[in-house]
Amino acid sequence: MTLPLLALVSGLALLVWSADRFVEGSAATARHLGMPPLLIGMVIVGFGTSAPEMVVSALAAWQGNPGIALGNAYGSNITNIALILGLTALIKPIVVHSAVLRRELPILIGVTALAAWQTGDGTISRGDASMLLGVFVGLMVWTLWQGMKKKADTLGGEMERELAAGVPPLRRAIFWLAVGLALLIVSSRLLVWGAVEIAHGLGIGDLVIGLTVVAVGTSLPELASSLVAARKGEHDIALGNILGSNLFNTLAVVGIAGAIRPLAAGPEVFHRDMMVMGVLTLSLFLFGYGFRGPGRINRVEGSVLLLCYIGYTWHLMRFLF
Repeated sequence: MTLPLLALVSGLALLVWSADRFVEGSAATARHLGMPPLLIGMVIVGFGTSAPEMVVSALAAWQGNPGIALGNAYGSNITNIALILGLTALIKPIVVHSAVLRRELPILIGVTALAAWQTGDGTISRGDASMLLGVFVGLMVWTLWQGMKKKADTLGGEMERELAAGVPPLRRAIFWLAVGLALLIVSSRLLVWGAVEIAHGLGIGDLVIGLTVVAVGTSLPELASSLVAARKGEHDIALGNILGSNLFNTLAVVGIAGAIRPLAAGPEVFHRDMMVMGVLTLSLFLFGYGFRGPGRINRVEGSVLLLCYIGYTWHLMRFLF
């Protein structure tokens, strides 16, 4: 058990470091290629912070561990909303001004409903995966079209200020992009192997390990970026990280994993995990949309989200011990 535990811990540490390098390299490369700051914030950062989930779930599906693949994706969504946004709002309330993010909130509701419908029959088939990837491509096209309009938006302004703080030369940006991606793959292999071995050693299912340890580990880049953004007063970036990541997780991460190998989803995925994810996503919409002005996630609402995460995790921990 010592070697798998060491692989899990070292894989998580390397995963977080390599994801950070990958996001920095991707954003800087996109800036050098002339991509507008709004699109960098909406697409590049969202993709970059979800890269750990994407690589881990794809690798888990390829190796025949559907529980880790699904648990990582859906567990990361739950972690993003309940733990990361809850903790961020508890430290500093989040005010949502961005019209772009307000458009993405109802889209996330629809995408979550699609995921719930697909898991209802107990499997994510290749047909389901193709549907998820088709929706993802359509959403990316729509996002690029919206971003190229170059309308003023607070998310774009915050991202422009972030990029103005310093963009490395193109050669260095490409170097860190490549290094980050390579180490993401290596660290994901370590993480998945360690998680599977620990799950088998403790006699528990891959799904629970995926929903807890793996999901929290792959969500650490979102935690770091959201806390830093909130501390700087960049509230739209803090929320944008979470929205972008959850859309990528639900559509691209599960879609790619399901395309590699159909994923079995036991009844607990629909009745427990998907219901929790759906309620949290609906709560995020109600808190953050701002029906009569800017949306706001205050400390009370952040505490509610955090308590939901603690309760959900406590329920899952009963399967670990």
